[in-house]
Amino acid sequence: MGTTVNYRAWSEKTLARFKRAVRRLTKRNWGVSMPTRLAKLADYLRGWMGYFWISEYYRPIPEIDQWLRRRIRMCFWVQWRRRWTRIGSLLKLGVGKLQAVSTGRSSHGPWHLSRTYATQLAMSNEWLSQQGLISFKDLWVSFAYPR
Repeated sequence: MGTTVNYRAWSEKTLARFKRAVRRLTKRNWGVSMPTRLAKLADYLRGWMGYFWISEYYRPIPEIDQWLRRRIRMCFWVQWRRRWTRIGSLLKLGVGKLQAVSTGRSSHGPWHLSRTYATQLAMSNEWLSQQGLISFKDLWVSFAYPR
């Protein structure tokens, strides 16, 4: 008689349901403030992790973490709305003038622009965590390997 390991693994269906819920919380046209949005997202992530932390399935965690940060960058970009607000915000966050102007004046959509060098430089991982975004990878590590 062998011992059985009792752990939860995610199915593709579960991951799709997770992404659908995160998309709902990070919709571009949801008119709530960013602190409210980030608080609701943090609550959902903690609840989801509370159930699925037992899984030893680490491979998609960094990808999900990157995807979450890109969604939040997109939300900030949409919230800034006007061209000059975007340029001013990028300049205020330390992006060079040429980069800020070319990114701020771009006709590409928010999802595309959330992955540009200027937005990633301005809205760095540290800056996003200061705004209230929790790291999905750090959350998984804190659940899976408590101190």
